[in-house]
Amino acid sequence: MSNGIQKTFDTRYTQDRELSWLKFNERVLAEARDESVPLMERLKFAAIFTSNLDEFFMIRVGSITDMSLVKETHIDSKSGRTPEQQLHAIFETVPQLYKQRDKVFEQLDLRLRSCNICRLSISELDNKAKKQVENWFQAQVRPVLSPLILDIHHPFPHLPNKRLTIALVLQRDGREYFAFLPIPPKFPPFLRLEERGLRYILLEDILMEYASQVFDQFSIVEKAVVAVTRNADISPEDESYDVDEDFRQHMRKIVKKRARLAPVRLEYQGGKGDKLIPFLCERLGLSRAQVFKTKAPISMEYVYQLTSLLPAESAAALCDPPYSPRFPACLVPQQPILPQILKRDALVFYPFEQMEPFLHLIREASSDPDVVSIKITIYRLASRAKLAEYLCAAAENGKDVTVLMELRARFDEQNNIQWAERMEEAGCTILYGSENLKVHSKICLITRKSKNGIQYITQVGTGNYNEKTAKLYTDLCLMTANQRIGADAAAFFQNMAISNFSGDYQLLLASPFGLRDKVISLIDREIAKGREGYIFLKLNSVTDRMLIDKLAQASQAGVEIIMNVRGICCLMPGVPGLTDHITVFSIVGRYLEHSRIYQFGRGENADLYISSADFMTRNTERRVEIACPVLDSWCRKRLFHIIEELQRDNVKARELKPGGAYHPRVSTEDPRCCQEIFQTETVEPPATGRTPAKVHKKHPSLLGRLSDLLHRS
Repeated sequence: MSNGIQKTFDTRYTQDRELSWLKFNERVLAEARDESVPLMERLKFAAIFTSNLDEFFMIRVGSITDMSLVKETHIDSKSGRTPEQQLHAIFETVPQLYKQRDKVFEQLDLRLRSCNICRLSISELDNKAKKQVENWFQAQVRPVLSPLILDIHHPFPHLPNKRLTIALVLQRDGREYFAFLPIPPKFPPFLRLEERGLRYILLEDILMEYASQVFDQFSIVEKAVVAVTRNADISPEDESYDVDEDFRQHMRKIVKKRARLAPVRLEYQGGKGDKLIPFLCERLGLSRAQVFKTKAPISMEYVYQLTSLLPAESAAALCDPPYSPRFPACLVPQQPILPQILKRDALVFYPFEQMEPFLHLIREASSDPDVVSIKITIYRLASRAKLAEYLCAAAENGKDVTVLMELRARFDEQNNIQWAERMEEAGCTILYGSENLKVHSKICLITRKSKNGIQYITQVGTGNYNEKTAKLYTDLCLMTANQRIGADAAAFFQNMAISNFSGDYQLLLASPFGLRDKVISLIDREIAKGREGYIFLKLNSVTDRMLIDKLAQASQAGVEIIMNVRGICCLMPGVPGLTDHITVFSIVGRYLEHSRIYQFGRGENADLYISSADFMTRNTERRVEIACPVLDSWCRKRLFHIIEELQRDNVKARELKPGGAYHPRVSTEDPRCCQEIFQTETVEPPATGRTPAKVHKKHPSLLGRLSDLLHRS
């Protein structure tokens, strides 16, 4: 908004961000329907779909709801909609997704029963099983329940975010009462029955059955499992806090506040809700459009515990085969990592290759007498993190260790607070970044003294320093002793220490100043080539309006643009005369596609970058991000190979068509799943000079592998 005039945007080649995200989650759900995926993995995809939708309501719907309350009208630059219109579109779209999820879950539940993995209801139990449930409920559960009947002395309670509760309408002496039976959060989500196979009953189903015992002086008119989803889009910079207040203390308050924010959704399971739902809507301030009925369990977190209980034979038939990341081909095993990086660059590809070499690099640096300092930016860490322990050891060994820790990593705030305190106690210097900018970059700098002066060893990645997710997400890790990159990294950390976010760098691209401008100049270079121009982008999301318009301009100049976008893509490809030289495809598979790659130009003259930044306004304007050029010839060949295999995928790839629908890629080639190829390939080490990656055997299809396992079992 400027001078009261709303800027208008061309929406012919753009689409609504939120609806694009819902289409991404629909692609996640498609994996739960895929017959080539093992049954338990399909159930996990249904659970991932469910948790994704939870976060969508907490963050995106919460944010748009806040915007709808602002007096000043905001028009979305991609859809041309007001916040109210966006919410209406979301609430119209989501019910169909619930129906799809319920149908998929019902089918999977039935299929798993044939494998003796049974989610049972009370009515299905024999006398022995009923006795087990009865004993467990009376001895373990009932003593800790906190039932509540609403009356003049008992007001409407606070229903915590996503906490399952049994809501009831009771009757006694001709009078009706509303009541609640909160499900204890510390209890296991299900009770495993003492029978052969894996038979279980969910805790909420047990409490629904035994509610009549808890409220034994009443008759039950209605009952349902309910859960409230609350706005969790807290921006610490929008919260007032004292200048002298420790930022860690402030974040603790923010995390606690999250559970109490305004409701944005009500889910219920079981019963018609004729009386319950209007009552809850009134008390929670929700419209009927914000209420969603589900046949599947409201929470599906229990699915991950089921997998750990499977017998070995069942796990082999119903789950993905275990995969152990290989040692990176660009490094020599059983030899120190630091001297190897000083000789040549290394590009490591998670989760197909191990994260351990980078951890070993930090461990070696922590005790190397010539290492002066270690500096690193951290966005997310595992709850048990070797990296943090090695940084503590380095500080205790007298190294200058600086950690730029982002405390506002959504839903990881408490974990980051605890690690920051631990590292500070060990002697690390802890910085918290800017009040208005999240530090999302993944960069580490080791500074070392040598006979010839200062040596820099720099690591730049596309993913977090999280040892757990490094086995689940596809990410890239570049380790280099290139002194120009190292000098840029040294300048970057110096700038961060004095809150100078507009620093100028030779090779690194950094946001919030510089990264987008440099990307635009690189696109302009390709525009100047016309039909000879070429751009490849691998990203998680695309929402930045300036970059979308620049890519559309490049398409109109004849530049070939191929975009691998996992999630949100507000750019609509294939619009005649506007984006008809742009192809967009998404890959959703066993591993979460998380790496970011930029390629401008073709062949040896192409500029190649790996980055922490998506093409989102939050990344280009409101976060500290890093993009690093890949200069080493072997690393570039490896990256070109990865790009090629991504484009050849015809199993998991879905192409975005004009109008916003995604369709499986049409191909005359044999089935080719890039993630399976990356798992099964062997990679030639740099010294050979040969093509960096070759598949040593034909990768088996998931369906064939599952059929073999089922046949053998």
